[in-house]
Parts: sequence; structure tokens; C-alpha cells
Amino acid sequence: MKKIKITLLAKVVIAIAAGVLFGQFLPAGIARIFVTFNSLFGNFLSFTIPLIIVGLVTPAIGDLGKGAGKLLAITALIAYLSTIMSGFFTYFSSAAVFPSIIPVSSSLSAVENPENFLLLPYFKVAMTPLMDVMTALLLSFTIGLGLSAINGTTLKNGFRDFREIITKLIEVVIIPLLPLHIFGIFLNMTVSGQVFSIITMFVKIIAFIFVLHVVLLIVQFCIAGAIGKKNPFKLLKTMLPAYATALGTQSSAATIPVTLAQTIKNGVRENIAVFTVPLCATIHMAGSTMKITACAMAIMYMSGMPVQFMEIGAFILMLAITMVAAPGVPGGAIMAALGLLQSMLGFNETLQALMIALYIAMDSFGTACNVTGDGAIAVIMDKIAGEKR
Repeated sequence: MKKIKITLLAKVVIAIAAGVLFGQFLPAGIARIFVTFNSLFGNFLSFTIPLIIVGLVTPAIGDLGKGAGKLLAITALIAYLSTIMSGFFTYFSSAAVFPSIIPVSSSLSAVENPENFLLLPYFKVAMTPLMDVMTALLLSFTIGLGLSAINGTTLKNGFRDFREIITKLIEVVIIPLLPLHIFGIFLNMTVSGQVFSIITMFVKIIAFIFVLHVVLLIVQFCIAGAIGKKNPFKLLKTMLPAYATALGTQSSAATIPVTLAQTIKNGVRENIAVFTVPLCATIHMAGSTMKITACAMAIMYMSGMPVQFMEIGAFILMLAITMVAAPGVPGGAIMAALGLLQSMLGFNETLQALMIALYIAMDSFGTACNVTGDGAIAVIMDKIAGEKR
């Protein structure tokens, strides 16, 4: 009998539904068992965040130092600009819309002070991180840039092995336990009477972000069409098979063959497409940045946290760099971003869990936006490379 594979999204949806259902009748004493697990898992997650940053960001920056010289630098710059454009487009759109569809102060403010509203764990275990998040980021940038500048391979290979360890940690331990963690969060909020406004917010944000990412793709291909002197809507239509494939795979890397084939159909020279598409599958994360920025702002609005341009702007600039290191597994981008959410926006473990749930609910749409936008960058790079010949 063929084993049925349940996707991470399905597991998260089941966890949320189960948390709301069981929260209607489960005694507080039993619910606190899951709250205790949440406390332990949340502390473990806080411990691993600096390790995730060092393990993923360092080799990612180090590996960017190799390649096709100026062409690599230009592609990376365009991908970064596209990603931050997505972030700031999301900020201004969200700032204009969210105050009218999301209550600025609601029951989610309870999550900021769980000791006043939510159930408490039976016990806590301190798991002190080896370093704070900003130290981990600075260390990663310093070592990563150093690795990209030297010819030695010993330390570089060591960090690649460390990346494999961290990726395994995410795939085998953290991601499988996330549904149980999310179940506990929604169980706690249901028992405490805080859940239904959050479910309503989820639906609104998912619809809003879907519209945003369609608009973003149109803008990206209009820019690419203007530079490449091609019909932007025809370019976008040709890339739709890659979009549909990414919806199913939830992986930029797994969609590369389809993205590559459709990019070549758009008239991009094969040698440019073969170089640009796999690179952008790693470093171009406009869709993921859009989701994380919008979800973070939604939760900040609903919890009554101040939403300031300078704070969110700095977060977007750092997020665009951090997304380069996101592992290619479902939910990998949000795992790479947890450190920034914690250190720059002040998200505690409960708000982080809500971010994870909201992000995973739209994971396939963000991936589809990422890979489809790769086709736009390829058109631009084909024009630039042609002019340099």
C-alpha cells in the first residue's frame, strides 16, 4: 500500500484546526502539558537561531565569491534590489491597508504579556544561546566575506559541513515538531479566549498578500520588458508553467528545470539562462521577503506594537541578505528570518510561532513568486550581457 505523504502546509492547517477544536473542551491541566512543550521547544529554537544564522549565512556569502566575475556581481545586485523593492513595496502597501482591515489593538496584545492572559507551563528549562543574534550576523558576514576573498578551502569546507548539519537539524527536528508547537499555541489561545480574531486576521492577510504578489510579478515583468524591449505580459504568460510547478513543489531548486526551459522560451540565450536561473533560485527571494514583511507588520498591528518606517526598513535590508541563506526546504525562509524577527522587531516565541504558521500557509505562493521573478531577471541579464559583448 502506497504511503500517503502529508505536506507541511496540511500538517499546519490540521494543527491549527485541532488546537481550536480541542481548546473548546480540553481541561486547562492537560492543555498546560502542551504549553510546557511549547516553552521547551521555544527555548530550544532560541538556542538554535544563532547557530542557524552562522551555519547558513556564512557559507552562502563565501560561495558567492566564486563564479563569473562581473556577471555574477550584476546578477546578485539585481536580485538584491528586486528583493528589497518587494520589501518596501509591501511595507507601503501594508501601511496603507492594514490599519483599516486589522484592529490596531486587539486580543493579540495578550501574546505580548502571556503571563497575564495565557496558560503557563508547568516548568521551564533555560537554554542560553551561545551568542546573540546580531553577533551571529556580524560573525557570519565577517567570516563569509573572508572566505570569499581567500583561496583556501579547509575552513570553507568546514562551514559547508556545518551547513549540512544545520539543514539536517531543520529538516529532521525543527520542521517535524513545528505542527505540534503550533497546535500548542492555538490550543493555549483558544483556552484563553484569544483565537478567533487571529483566525480572521489570517484569512485577511493571506488574501491581501496573494494580490500583492500578483502585482509584484506584473511590475517585475514590466521592468524586464522595458529593458529587454519585449512584451511583458507575453513574458509573464510564458513563465506560468514555472509558477504552477513551484506551487506544487514548494521549492525553487526543484523547479529549476521548468524555470530554465520557460526562460529560454522567452528568448533568453541558453548560456545566460543556465547561469542566471540556478543562481537566482538561491539568491532571489522577492516573494518570501514580501510574505515575511507583510506577516510581521500584520502581527505588529494586531498586537499593538509600533510600526515605524526606520525599524521596518532596516529589517527589510537585513532580511534581503538573510534570505540568500534560506535552506531549500518548505518553511526554510521563515526559519532563516527568525533571528531578525527576534532581534530587530522584538518578536517573542509566541509571535514567532504565529509568524511560522502564517508564513507556511502561503509558502507555495511565495516560492512561485520567487521562481517566476527569476525569469524577469534572466531577461534583464540577457540584455546586459548582450550589450557587453
